[in-house]
Amino acid sequence: MTTGAGTLLAALAALGAALVAGVLLAFSAFVMRALDALAPADAVRAMQEINRLAPGPGLLVPLMGTALLCVALTVLAVLSLATGPSARGWLVLVGCVLYLVAFAITAGYHVPANDALALVDPAAGGTREVWRAYARPWVLLNHVRTAAAALGAAALLASLVDR
Repeated sequence: MTTGAGTLLAALAALGAALVAGVLLAFSAFVMRALDALAPADAVRAMQEINRLAPGPGLLVPLMGTALLCVALTVLAVLSLATGPSARGWLVLVGCVLYLVAFAITAGYHVPANDALALVDPAAGGTREVWRAYARPWVLLNHVRTAAAALGAAALLASLVDR
């Protein structure tokens, strides 16, 4: 993990994880609270629009690119640690695992929940129950993935300064 290429990959992964953590933090800090202040039908409609626009390059490149970098870095870190313990190797491994936890929560929970919300007709009745059933677990798991991505970024950043 001490090669120039490994350092560059870790720096890119730290940047990507930090960018993703920032986007997720916005939802935990104020986006979902703002949507909760709307009428439920309006909140559903607004979130549907957010979810329609979100999967563009501005989000997908850091989200998916960082996941790919973390998979590669995990392999490199494990191989490096097999030759002997190093703080840098452990920090990269921990950082990548944390980021991949955030990514897995996104792929395994948030994307399916968002896809299910896309099928809801906000003009139909029952949006209060739909919004409550959607928003509460969505926000709770968003807090978890935000923390995982941020802590992953911190560990990856620390790997760059560890000597």
